[in-house]
Amino acid sequence: MIVEAPYLMFLGDVPDQLAAKTAQGIVDWRPEWCRGQLRLAGCKADLKIPDMTIEEAAKAGCRTLIVGVANAGGVLPDHWSETIVKAIEAGMDVASGLHARLASKPVIAEAALRHNRRLTDVRHSSETFATGKGTKRSGLRLLTVGTDCSVGKKYTALALEKEMRKQGLDADFRATGQTGLFISGRGVAIDAVVADFISGAVEWISPAAAPNHWDLIEGQGSLFHPSFAGVSLGLLHGAQPDCFVICHEPTRTTMRGVKHPLPSIRAVIDLTITCGKLTNPAIRPAGISVNTEHLAEAEARALVETLEKEHDLPTTDPIRFGVGAIVANLLRLYPHSKAA
Repeated sequence: MIVEAPYLMFLGDVPDQLAAKTAQGIVDWRPEWCRGQLRLAGCKADLKIPDMTIEEAAKAGCRTLIVGVANAGGVLPDHWSETIVKAIEAGMDVASGLHARLASKPVIAEAALRHNRRLTDVRHSSETFATGKGTKRSGLRLLTVGTDCSVGKKYTALALEKEMRKQGLDADFRATGQTGLFISGRGVAIDAVVADFISGAVEWISPAAAPNHWDLIEGQGSLFHPSFAGVSLGLLHGAQPDCFVICHEPTRTTMRGVKHPLPSIRAVIDLTITCGKLTNPAIRPAGISVNTEHLAEAEARALVETLEKEHDLPTTDPIRFGVGAIVANLLRLYPHSKAA
């Protein structure tokens, strides 16, 4: 995947911060690549980086306009085309994580052809995947799972990679969504893979490895979400995880985009083990990751302590408190993965 930095992050007119989670993830994990943001009237998201016009971004050296939005259905609104075309005319490539292909808009496709600019749809892979086989493969695998979508599964996996590498462990983040692909430059957007090949695609991004090697596989959706459970199940079977970390946002009462109540952490643990045993009978939980962004410090610490006692698992907010306790538990459970 070739997406040239630095970036101008395009947020369109999204209605809330979570709808800009692709752009926010890139800014959080690759801030040096992000020069500015471009927001249309009515946009309710803010990446806390400089606002720029197309002209200002071009003068600042931006090479690519990133459509950093994650909306329902991954659609590309018609009224965004004018801004995207202006970026192309100013000399920028365009990259998007939406389901809708950039070239599906004739005005964008024609502008890119006329100005010889690259259009990159990171959600659409050029690879051909086999069906999953569920055959045991060497190496160690951790999957992040959730009580809902957009609760911190990607951030948890990235934080684990950073801490594990810091401790000298052999660990790689494996992206399964558009934001992770932008951050890591490799992987597969699992929700854009034909259903029959989801588990095979995950086997492809996490092949057999050295016995002490960790693949930290980014989870998607939730086994309990009526919209995305199919993706989550295929991902679980293909990942064949030795262990998993449960990710949770404690201020929600219903799952995002639907009226179904949020499942309990215990329910997620039990169902993940029940379903995960199909491809790894030894699957087990290794920790809990809590997104405490909307809680005060004292309240966050109290919740983490309560959940840790309730589930007898190391519990933390990866951004607020780090993931050292979960890594320590992984080394206890899998001592052969320790650095030589």
